[in-house]
Amino acid sequence: MLEQDTQATVTAVTGAAFTEGWMRRWGASARATEAQLTSLDQRVGDGDFGTNLRAGLVAAVAALDASAGTGAPRTGPSAAAGGPLRCAATAFLDGVGGTSGPLFGLLLEEVALAAVGPVLDTPTLRAGFCRGLAAIQRVGEARPGDKTLVDALWPACEALRACPDTACREAALAEAARAARKGVRGTARLRARRGRASYLGERAEGVADPGAVGVWLLFASAGGVVTDVAPLLTHIPSATSG
Repeated sequence: MLEQDTQATVTAVTGAAFTEGWMRRWGASARATEAQLTSLDQRVGDGDFGTNLRAGLVAAVAALDASAGTGAPRTGPSAAAGGPLRCAATAFLDGVGGTSGPLFGLLLEEVALAAVGPVLDTPTLRAGFCRGLAAIQRVGEARPGDKTLVDALWPACEALRACPDTACREAALAEAARAARKGVRGTARLRARRGRASYLGERAEGVADPGAVGVWLLFASAGGVVTDVAPLLTHIPSATSG
């Protein structure tokens, strides 16, 4: 279920204001779906993904709140669009354990580095997320088909590559979210080749990868707060069901 956020649909909102709202919505999505993500990860992982994702975003939002009192321009016309993304990246890199924390930190760091100016447009998003994907693959050595978050991030990046440069950022991110959603559902048909799930063999089949769900939450939260991931995870055929 997606609660539409009118601010996210107004392209005129400055880049920094948009990314701050986006990170806050992602945090709200993580809080709302923490129990579902934890339950999912208990089936194929260590059972801590929901907690870790929420913890990283709670820290990110706290950092955004704290920076409000510094007097530095955060959301004005001259503010860097990547500033709020860097806050989130630092929170994940410095304070979140598990496998996913550093990987989300790397991803957000690359997007922040691409968004050094005040404008957040489709070419900037494309460059940042594609560099983030490359960084994650460089560190984790995961490929599409390994049943990891790459299986959602790869198609999302392909969707961004397919968007024309003139497409508004909201439309581009919506396309990325749709592609990531398809990737998430595809992970249920895969046998894991990375992480704890790789030791479960057939028992992990029919279950979507939690990290991939987290990537979808990131893109989907650009347009609103996600309050329920059950529709994403139901009626997924396993690899053995044809």
